[in-house]
Amino acid sequence: MTKVTVLDFEMGNLRSVAKALEKVGASVDVSAEVDREADALVVPGQGAFGSCVLNLGPRMDDVRAWIADGRPYLGICLGLQVLFDSSEESEEKGAAIFSGDVVRFPAGPKVPHIGWNEVSPRAGARLFDGIAAGTRFYFVHSYYPVPADAAVVAATSDYAVEFCCAAERENVMATQFHPEKSGDAGLALLSNFVRAAGA
Repeated sequence: MTKVTVLDFEMGNLRSVAKALEKVGASVDVSAEVDREADALVVPGQGAFGSCVLNLGPRMDDVRAWIADGRPYLGICLGLQVLFDSSEESEEKGAAIFSGDVVRFPAGPKVPHIGWNEVSPRAGARLFDGIAAGTRFYFVHSYYPVPADAAVVAATSDYAVEFCCAAERENVMATQFHPEKSGDAGLALLSNFVRAAGA
């Protein structure tokens, strides 16, 4: 059974993330520390980018080390955004795993973007194996990442602008939307991650 640590840095929807991962067959430990004995690390997060960086504190280096070692990582919402260099929301710097910045939606649509929206995966994205284009996932956010390297974009969605809503490179996977709140589609995505982590 794939052992997954859900990192508790006091900013995530931990219970629902853990329950969803358990539902797809993972053994889950919610922990305030990065457990080097685990098979995979999940970093969920809700709230502001700067608070996320500050709450992670020295654990940011633990996350970087985990990723640098080639170990499976899944980021959800802020867990995606914090992988980038910086955010318009804060002066705090991200982990710089992916080059690029996190920006606010342009004026026009209601912000935050809350609710179900269609997602368009790119061909070969492992997170979306078996998930059809146009499947709807649940979003709650005002900012989105703009990767410098288009190759890391695993899926896009559209809310006034087409934006990156999932990223993937080697052992790192992440979503802007909340798979744990996205019903069967979200469970299918989490199952894909758990399967990839256990391979």
